[in-house]
Amino acid sequence: MKCGIKNRSLLAGIIILSFLTFIALFAAWLAPHDPEAINLDLRLTPPNSEYPFGTDHLGRCVLSRVLFASRISLMIGISVVTLSLFAGIVIGTTAGYIGGLADEVLMRFVDGVLAFPSMFLALAIVGLFGGGLANMVLALVLIEWTGYARVVRASVLTVKSREFVTAAKGFGGSDLYVIVRHVLPHASSPLLVMGTLGMGYVILASAGLSFLGFGVQTLPEWGSMLNEGRYFFSTAPYLMIFPGISIMLTVLGFNFLGDGLRDLFDPKSKQKKDSL
Repeated sequence: MKCGIKNRSLLAGIIILSFLTFIALFAAWLAPHDPEAINLDLRLTPPNSEYPFGTDHLGRCVLSRVLFASRISLMIGISVVTLSLFAGIVIGTTAGYIGGLADEVLMRFVDGVLAFPSMFLALAIVGLFGGGLANMVLALVLIEWTGYARVVRASVLTVKSREFVTAAKGFGGSDLYVIVRHVLPHASSPLLVMGTLGMGYVILASAGLSFLGFGVQTLPEWGSMLNEGRYFFSTAPYLMIFPGISIMLTVLGFNFLGDGLRDLFDPKSKQKKDSL
């Protein structure tokens, strides 16, 4: 706790993301109106006491939609990072631990995926399979797992030749036991930092895909709200301002948390940053 108090980035990230998580969990109780209720008589109503964020072109409460959209964004971020971590750990561990031809083939495949610009590859995938939540998650996983695979492989290559790993093998430990008990724990810190920072990127990327019409369209989502609000920006700028602020604060919170965790696990990086 003492370290967390001194680490301002970590503390700021925890505060912002705790607030976001609270909103996502209790959106149904916090929202003043049904986010899908249409009332054309109230379309494009400016912010007021009943509708603090105003209403959109269909008369729906913008505040309620922003609150419910936090659920979608967090679900997308958690799903993509979890699946990417799993794929990266499996492929990176296989490449680093087995080595040889397996390492060469798998890492050349990783390099091939990394050769494509990530957003263009995601757009190609959702364009091929169609939009929607599931296809967007799949597209983001297919461009995100490579970074985790490279980090895991590097950690495995560093650890697998150490004395305690050799001793564990000498005592009859299976490869699976050695990997899970002795090898992967040494990759947990960088993966935690990378996953936290990756959450912010995934949420931003998902909002971008939805803004372009390839992501979530049938549920309240910040990117799709930006897309709908752009047609009324000159007359009702709040339609884009509030979802945009929500995206900014969420990404900022994950970046703060990731920087704080990096400083916590690697004090040398904090010393280098402070000296600049």
